[in-house]
Amino acid sequence: MEFLSVIRRWALRDKMAIREISRRIGLSRNTIRRYLRAGTFELKFQPPSRPSKLDPYAEKLTGWLLTEQRRSRKALARREAVAR
Repeated sequence: MEFLSVIRRWALRDKMAIREISRRIGLSRNTIRRYLRAGTFELKFQPPSRPSKLDPYAEKLTGWLLTEQRRSRKALARREAVAR
């Protein structure tokens, strides 16, 4: 049900085009239209899961983020000042 609420919010509140919604979700425009016309609708399938282009680098990126998280703000400010 959460899936349908996201589609409805994007279309009705955020005024996002059906084409943009279908591109972001990975469903056809006709399917998006059908969901918007229907009052309630249960999904009979899972949206396709696609691998991210960053998946091969996920561990390295996570390590970098954890390293930066442990540093103090002063150390980060010094690092930025030296880079300029």
